[in-house]
Amino acid sequence: MTKKQKRTLLRILLAGLLLLGAALLPAEGLWKALAYAVPWLVIGWDVLWDALRNILRGQVFDEKFLMALATVGAFAVGEYPEAAAVMLFYQIGEWFQSVAVGRSRKSIAALMDIRPEFAVVLRDGEELEVDPEEVAVGETILIRPGERVPLDGTVQEGSGSLNTAALTGESMPVDVAPGDRVVSGSINLTGVLRVRAESAYENSTVARILELVENSAEKKARVEGFITRFARWYTPCVVIGAALLAFVPPLFVGGWTDWIHRALIFLVVSCPCALVVSVPLSFFGGIGGASRAGILIKGANDLETLASVDAVAFDKTGTLTRGVFQVDAVHPREIDPDALLDIAAAAESRSRHPVAESIVAAHGGHIDPSRLGAVTELAGLGLEAVVDGETFFVGNGKLMDRVGADWHECHLAGTVVHIAKGAEYLGHIVINDQLKPDAASAIASLKRLGVKKAVLLTGDRKKVAEAVAEQLGVDEVRAELLPEQKVEAVERLLAGGAKLAFVGDGINDAPVLARADLGIAMGAMGSDAAIESADVVLMDDKPSRLALAVRIARKTMGIVRQNIVLALAVKFAILILGALGYADMWLAVFGDVGVLILAILNAMRCLLPVKERA
Repeated sequence: MTKKQKRTLLRILLAGLLLLGAALLPAEGLWKALAYAVPWLVIGWDVLWDALRNILRGQVFDEKFLMALATVGAFAVGEYPEAAAVMLFYQIGEWFQSVAVGRSRKSIAALMDIRPEFAVVLRDGEELEVDPEEVAVGETILIRPGERVPLDGTVQEGSGSLNTAALTGESMPVDVAPGDRVVSGSINLTGVLRVRAESAYENSTVARILELVENSAEKKARVEGFITRFARWYTPCVVIGAALLAFVPPLFVGGWTDWIHRALIFLVVSCPCALVVSVPLSFFGGIGGASRAGILIKGANDLETLASVDAVAFDKTGTLTRGVFQVDAVHPREIDPDALLDIAAAAESRSRHPVAESIVAAHGGHIDPSRLGAVTELAGLGLEAVVDGETFFVGNGKLMDRVGADWHECHLAGTVVHIAKGAEYLGHIVINDQLKPDAASAIASLKRLGVKKAVLLTGDRKKVAEAVAEQLGVDEVRAELLPEQKVEAVERLLAGGAKLAFVGDGINDAPVLARADLGIAMGAMGSDAAIESADVVLMDDKPSRLALAVRIARKTMGIVRQNIVLALAVKFAILILGALGYADMWLAVFGDVGVLILAILNAMRCLLPVKERA
């Protein structure tokens, strides 16, 4: 609790005691008015001052003006207890609002702890502690246990475990070794790491996260804009309505004091603060709750769109798959499978191509360089390699046709590498990009949430794309697409009336992310361009987090709608009762402050975590 909140709470307690004392005093007339004026001024002097100052600035119609006018009017007609009580309960509502906003801001501010305070850079053999912004790309930084990773980079020396919970929401540490990428904002738990800085601080993961969070409040949802416009017209209309209620009926039926009292009730209950406060507070809480789960939502309008998504299009590589090739199958012909893999691995051992590296990795054992003779790259076909003194051809079907090998198509989808010894066909190896473990459950969870269509848009070959789609339960596949063709595919989906989200990670996905109703990027390994173009960023690269993001968005929008209905229904009911003379000032207090407190407590539910479902 802040000092200001503590002071306000003390004033509330003091005013409450003074109000109780005034009620117990056997005073009448002027003394009674003075007895109630003391708690009224103790708790409401700042409201009265702000109302006067706003009037002088030309800002007349706000909630403080309504409270000041209502309580001064109540004193004028002799309703002293009600005047003091209205101001007291109004301040109680304001205090609840302040505490709730503070809790929401604290959940967002927790992210600010990921900002690294320093970086230890190695220069001329010395360890220098500098500001992360002073580290140049290519310099080596030293990260000891307990220190925060200051910049994105690649581990050169050392190994250890990183706590990435502040970035991804995942509590499980990530092990890193030489060659692995580390992201800024994570904490080194064990081991001393030497890391080559791969980006300047302003382009680092932590800087992008902080920028997204700091700017999220600027992007208002459509419902927020409506509430702002509604309040702008609603308040002056209410004041005019109260004036008419106070002065028109008495001209015909008399009873000036009674009608003025009804008008004051009208003013108190009509204050729109329950709507004006609870709606943005709900969005703020929803964005904060999502950020704690490793889901960065750039603004309230994006959260609103996310809640209404009914179709999702996915990129394949790096989004639903790991982007890492792995041997799926070895199919030999009259040769031992291990021997076939050994020949292919030896032939590919000098290549840095991802397919070659996957074959060597699958072999697992040491390959003696002396076994390998001349290796000739055959563009668009594969390679010719001398292994153990014999000539082998390793490549695609066209290469097999050239050497006259009796080969056959593979029934499995994937990249197929054929091997022949001269014209003798030895067999083939099937290599595939591996699906992410949670990719299938992500699609299933989205469908359970009512998403009508899941579409795969990829530049990969049709056969591979269809095999992936079948494994994941995707409804529609469009393969062999160039970046501009992906945009055209998205536009066709949008033309069908779907509220479409596109999920991608690569630089070639940036135009599609910007074109869809909602762009969702993989944050941990996604490109800068993709993250910049996206509206939502999944920091741990897990597609299953998309379903969690949708649930968070829908929960937030549900709470927003509940608060709007609650506030308007109660207020309009009491407004009618007050105008007809059936409501007193205490009911008006409930219609204003009571509804405000209920709406705030309901909005604070947005801060509660939403559990992931299998």
